[in-house]
Amino acid sequence: MSIKKQFLKTRPICKVTFRLSKEDANNANDVHIAGEFNDWIKPGTPLKRLKNGSFSITLELEKNNEYQFRYLLDKQVWINDAEADKYVPSGFIGSENSVVSV
Repeated sequence: MSIKKQFLKTRPICKVTFRLSKEDANNANDVHIAGEFNDWIKPGTPLKRLKNGSFSITLELEKNNEYQFRYLLDKQVWINDAEADKYVPSGFIGSENSVVSV
């Protein structure tokens, strides 16, 4: 798992690339990301599957904000990002959301 941030000098935007390796995705056929940036719409925004079996997406997020998010594997299993800036309680017992700060 990795989260790469690219801050733009000309706009109040940060391009954030979320990437899961094939292993991180537990060999899932599809991966979606859901969070505050897409109103937690289920199943979320699909990540692009790369030739090596990993998944990736780049989102433009407004700077000076924090966004909660999670990944949804094969529309069934929610996972967090090990590279998240922090974790917060999700509101469901025993569950946390990943947070990216930009």
